[in-house]
Amino acid sequence: MTWPWLICFSACGAAVLAAATVTGQVELTNSRNAAARRHDYSGVVLWLEPAAGPLPKNLPPRHAEMKQRDKSFIPHVLAIPVGGTVDFPNLDPIYHNAFSNFAGTRFDVGLYAPGTTQSVAFRTVGIVRVFCNIHPTMSAIIAVVPTAWYDLTKASGKYAIAGVPAGDYQLHIFHERALPENLAFLQPRTISVPEGGLALPLISISETGFVPAPHLNKYGHAYPPEPHDGTYPGGK
Repeated sequence: MTWPWLICFSACGAAVLAAATVTGQVELTNSRNAAARRHDYSGVVLWLEPAAGPLPKNLPPRHAEMKQRDKSFIPHVLAIPVGGTVDFPNLDPIYHNAFSNFAGTRFDVGLYAPGTTQSVAFRTVGIVRVFCNIHPTMSAIIAVVPTAWYDLTKASGKYAIAGVPAGDYQLHIFHERALPENLAFLQPRTISVPEGGLALPLISISETGFVPAPHLNKYGHAYPPEPHDGTYPGGK
């Protein structure tokens, strides 16, 4: 499927750029999420892969950070090129244990104290779902993409994928509250990026059918009740 909308950003076409920017906007529909219902459309991951030929190799190394604060992962959604590293600093006054046992990079940094950090290198492309082995309400997404051309939507739903050489690409999209079959209607789509840049039309992502599901701890068991007397490393 090819999107025919090619809108060049150069007003007069006089400027010739070595690399272009692909921009656009996403909206989320049929959502039960409180933030999305307030028109916060942040956290959608979009990336470009060449429509023909091999994926780029030897991507520039990227070092990112996913903080643990107020029993939350911040940011909740992070994108990083394959081969990048993510730090997980613990900014809470309690212990944490970030882990992932889903597809993609599986890891377990173990229990670690307030004021310390752990790092994980992501060498496998995929969607990594991150949890804390102590606090069942903590969750996050790390999208490990095979390209340097990617972005996440802001609260407005806008995105800008910079540094894209002119050519044909497939646009890929991930949103954690969209069912795979809903995303399948949107991707992959082939776009042609001119030297002056490209503005894509509004992308509407339906959250129809999404139901949040509880997850198990790293041992595959249900989480025990969390005490609040300070006797457990995760207690308050």
